[in-house]
Amino acid sequence: MRRALEQNSQEVSNWLEVEYPAIQQQAQSEKAPLFQNFLRALAARSAQLLNLAELARDLGVALNTAKAWLTVLEATFQVIILRPYFANVGKRLVKSPKVYFSDVGILCHLAGLRDPEHAATGPMGGAIFKTGVLMEIIKTIVHRGQEPQVYFWRTAAGAEVDIVVAAGGRLIPLEVKLYATPRPAMARHLTAFQKDLQDHSAPGYVIHPGEVRLPLAPEVKALPFGDL
Repeated sequence: MRRALEQNSQEVSNWLEVEYPAIQQQAQSEKAPLFQNFLRALAARSAQLLNLAELARDLGVALNTAKAWLTVLEATFQVIILRPYFANVGKRLVKSPKVYFSDVGILCHLAGLRDPEHAATGPMGGAIFKTGVLMEIIKTIVHRGQEPQVYFWRTAAGAEVDIVVAAGGRLIPLEVKLYATPRPAMARHLTAFQKDLQDHSAPGYVIHPGEVRLPLAPEVKALPFGDL
């Protein structure tokens, strides 16, 4: 995380205004201040359910404008739109997507975080760690020459799995916890997912920043982030 936070304002400016023509067009337009406010607001919602209509209303821009900006960011791989996994298991599932920035340094800069300790221990620490985990998973899949099929799962009742990876005909559920010492209670939503998806679900993992590897439930293990 410390290395990611070393990106300075000039590098972020280059990202916004030079490297990507589609972003450059927005950054140089009369809506540039609104566009940058949009980026900051999006960063503040990282790893959360995204209500684009609410975000557009808060910023005072048209919903279609916000949709266009988000499309540009996704098309240039600056954000990952994580969509919910759906299956006919008799439960009401949340349909809103989540948004993740593809670069932890950019995320921290837009969120106004300059100090690594503050970033790690502050209110966005969990979102930053989830971003790092998600991008490591996607990078690994891409390096294998495969198309990432990555989702999240959340029921209307509140049961949620942070990341669901479709691989080999099965679904691998992952919870991401910013705790160095995993506890069995952290496996609760993973076991709920496995119960609902039954044979479609593979063993699950709780990804954490510590070093321990241990079982948390019959089909759930704690796995250090460094093992990904």
